Amino acid sequence: MKVEPLQGFSPQIGLLVSQMNYARKTTRQAVEGLTIADLDFLPSQDGNSIGALLLHIAAVEKGFQIEIFDGRTPSEQEMLEWGAAYSLGEKGREGIRGHPLEYYLSKLEEVRERTLEELSQRTDDWLYEDRMWDHHSSNNYFIWFHVMEDEINHRGQMRMVRKMLFKE
Repeated sequence: MKVEPLQGFSPQIGLLVSQMNYARKTTRQAVEGLTIADLDFLPSQDGNSIGALLLHIAAVEKGFQIEIFDGRTPSEQEMLEWGAAYSLGEKGREGIRGHPLEYYLSKLEEVRERTLEELSQRTDDWLYEDRMWDHHSSNNYFIWFHVMEDEINHRGQMRMVRKMLFKE
């Protein structure tokens, strides 16, 4: 594996996308072969299932698409669809259950397709544009790095839950 610019993207964006692609590949590998029961398993009373974590990864990326690409806050309909996955907690434990792995993978893919399309239309200068995020000075590069970093963090949680399930 290499981190390198990708055709169809400006050089720095291509490097970021290369890393995002690798993070997604390893997330998919971490959940390969899981059943609905595996995806719904709660490791503790206040924990999150692997399925909820997968949908959370998609929801975080979707939220940043809305904020960064659309320049707005989520609509009421978007909050109904993505709110439980974004926040997790009790709403996630109650509402994110009973789906096969393909459901979660298709949500991840659907959201990622838009991210890649949007990033392909931007320049490296855009990555470094200043913007406020979470009441802090930031830039687009950090925000999309954070999307990837959040996925990597939750993939680690998924691997721990998987070990609980299979005593790996």
